[in-house]
Amino acid sequence: MAVSPARLVYRFGGGSAEGTAAMKSLLGGKGANLAEMANLGLPVPPGFTITTEVCTGFYENDRHYPAELKPAVEAALAEVGRQVGASFGDRGRPLLVSVRSGARASMPGMMDTVLNLGLNDETVEGLAALSLDRRFAYDSYRRFISMYSDVVLGVDHGEFEDILSGFKDSHDYALDTEITAEQWHGLIARYKALVEEHLGKPFPQDVNEQLWGAVGAVFQSWMSARAITYRKLNNIPEDWGTAVNVQAMVFGNMGETSATGVAFTRNPATGEKALYGEFLVNAQGEDVVAGIRTPQNITETARIAAGSTAPSLEALMPATFRELAAVFDRLETHYRDMQDIEFTIQDGKLWMLQTRTGKRTARAALRIAVEMANEGLIGRNEAIRRIDPASLDQLLHPTLDPQAKRDILATGLPASPGAASGEIVFDADEAERLKAQHRRVILVRTETSPEDIHGMHAAEGILTTRGGMTSHAAVVARGMGKPCVSGAGAVRVDYQAGVMVAAGVSLRKGDLITIDGSTGQVIKGAVATIKPELSGDFATLMVWADATRRMKVRANAETPQDARAAREFGAEGIGLCRTEHMFFDTDRILAVRQMILAGKEADRRAALAKLLPMQRNDFIALFEIMAGLPVTIRLLDPPLHEFLPQADHEIEEVADDMNADPEVLRARVAELHEFNPMLGHRGVRLAISYPEIAEMQARAIFEAATEIARRTGQAPIPEVMVPLVADRAELDFVAARIVAVAKAVAAETGRTIDYLVGTMIELPRAALRAGDLAGTAEFFSFGTNDLTQTTFGISRDDAARFIGEYTAKGIFKTDPFISLDTEGVGELVKMAVARGRAKRASLKLGICGEHGGDPASIAFCESAGLDYVSCSPFRVPIARLAAAQASLSKD
Repeated sequence: MAVSPARLVYRFGGGSAEGTAAMKSLLGGKGANLAEMANLGLPVPPGFTITTEVCTGFYENDRHYPAELKPAVEAALAEVGRQVGASFGDRGRPLLVSVRSGARASMPGMMDTVLNLGLNDETVEGLAALSLDRRFAYDSYRRFISMYSDVVLGVDHGEFEDILSGFKDSHDYALDTEITAEQWHGLIARYKALVEEHLGKPFPQDVNEQLWGAVGAVFQSWMSARAITYRKLNNIPEDWGTAVNVQAMVFGNMGETSATGVAFTRNPATGEKALYGEFLVNAQGEDVVAGIRTPQNITETARIAAGSTAPSLEALMPATFRELAAVFDRLETHYRDMQDIEFTIQDGKLWMLQTRTGKRTARAALRIAVEMANEGLIGRNEAIRRIDPASLDQLLHPTLDPQAKRDILATGLPASPGAASGEIVFDADEAERLKAQHRRVILVRTETSPEDIHGMHAAEGILTTRGGMTSHAAVVARGMGKPCVSGAGAVRVDYQAGVMVAAGVSLRKGDLITIDGSTGQVIKGAVATIKPELSGDFATLMVWADATRRMKVRANAETPQDARAAREFGAEGIGLCRTEHMFFDTDRILAVRQMILAGKEADRRAALAKLLPMQRNDFIALFEIMAGLPVTIRLLDPPLHEFLPQADHEIEEVADDMNADPEVLRARVAELHEFNPMLGHRGVRLAISYPEIAEMQARAIFEAATEIARRTGQAPIPEVMVPLVADRAELDFVAARIVAVAKAVAAETGRTIDYLVGTMIELPRAALRAGDLAGTAEFFSFGTNDLTQTTFGISRDDAARFIGEYTAKGIFKTDPFISLDTEGVGELVKMAVARGRAKRASLKLGICGEHGGDPASIAFCESAGLDYVSCSPFRVPIARLAAAQASLSKD
């Protein structure tokens, strides 16, 4: 084909196309893949794509189109008509089209679609004559009126459904297919009357008015509330825009030899290499995902597994099924990934309407990547790149304990694996409100719609009474990693009363239920959970990732429980042990408070002597679990007032426990009060004011290391970290005490322990003076939580009040406390790396803030040349994979 000169419209169909799969940024995912399928010679109804640049220009130019667009669309529409032997608006041979969105990134259900466009009171009669089926023609027209009115004219779809449901109830019809042509004709009149009642004017009969109304609605849906929410949740830039795809209609609702369906080339929930999908005979596409009728299985194997009596496509239309299976194999091989495909069968002929990379659970993604690599379809490095590190979070949380008692109320479809318990809520807004109160909820709906996206994000899991495995709820839940049970038909929901009923049990809003998205079970109450087992495909991919990455991955841990979890998840040491967390235990807080209240150094040392064996045992446990791996121990960091009671009644209780005068305690609390404790008497400043605290902690570290060496014959190499240093003189003062204690312990035990002394870089001045600090420090650990606070001048504890506004208004691209600010904070990190290593070439460098588990921040750490990242134990696998991807990105 010759490319349209205006470049606003790209055509496809008839075995060729002006676009390709590589043009997603211009044609959107749907348009680019329609073009690619046409170029492959697959049966694709002809059509054209209006580019994403038109969408961007639409918003930049006060929602006006360029003058060249209309003639380009008219020419492309005429070519579509020529290919199918029809003409847009013609009474005798009317061309009917679908108008669909198509963003660069898949956004299922978030934007608008209109089918059967081009029908009016005259062309519907032409369609009836051509098809020799008046019922089919009127069914198509009523669908168009309902869909167009909802999407373009703003008349709620539910009102049309109320008319239809009432009619079916009055005639005792269970299915739409029982309605006759004459009855559809009468319902169409009622539909049109409803539109005129709402708008004060008739339903539009001009097909060109219909077309431009639908195109405008698709572009405007890019800025709908649900699309904006989805983009935020999935980090899709607003300026990408959406394309519009206009395509000749093919009909799955032309009788018993027609059908429509959605399928995946592999199971999107488990990753199994088997066709997975659903279809409906005598239906259009929205029927499959809307849950109005129960879809049928594509394959006989799936039908038998589901216990369904409805025939599969494989049994019902065997020749078409074989053709479809061959197309699936061809598309998966061509794209080298699992595909999500929409198809229609019109009077026995197969048509392909869409292919895209299918959304899948984390477990499925792992299996698909590993198996495709083993099949030779992709390489191991490609398999590593395929997995979103953050998605591993889905695998790192508890599932239901199989031994736990289950009071099963109903069983639906296992639409998205995992399990969750929470309070019942029936409304998406309520789910979001309760989430903000830190309450766990299960969103229960008859069926979800794109408007529920915020509530689905807030909920722990989703339960719907309608819909299949490819319904909106199922697809969105899988993408979010949320457990979902769909199609639980035995559950009845009464929104008005705020009640769900199942198995004769009535549950109200706020009652607890559990859903198991792996089995489809809906369970009364909360059910016990167990930790996940990470093996199989996960273990295989982690082995490949570990062989690829350069950076080490450690964990932030200070308890034996955290340390063991970290080792199970593959941590290569502890990058941050916060010793102050150890002081809050009930058996030692009394000694801590005695130390704080002591007026003389001798009294403080006496109190610290009580803490010494406790700290020593803490470190023995960590060293033992880490078995020779590095352990970075941060000396006491927070201000002392955090260990003291604040309220009067608490002061009285603590004074009584300590056998102290409440007034003395109250005076000490007042004395330690600070207006800005984050920048106050903490970290290295405490060690300078009270060096005996640092000396006690150093002794506990070295005695613990010596004890492990005695027991095992292998001494750990502790890394002693001094926090909040701004000047080398501070570090020198504390380092001298650490060295002196190490020598004393060696003299007492006759065993010398190797160790490192370093500092946390968490102040801008420390980054600026990194060269000087490296004269003493043998390692730097970037404490990016505080470094972000002190660089921005923003308190992390208060930032939540306004950071959301900053990101919503585009001032910040992301929350800098979640993903590292590479331009500002990152510049300080790179400066400290360069200056530190210029002074000490062997300087060990790591990061221990929350950013250590953020994939984007890990990529920055790789580029900055850090030796390791450290994060919470449950994010260690995420960091391992992200570090491997960061290494590959440099190749």
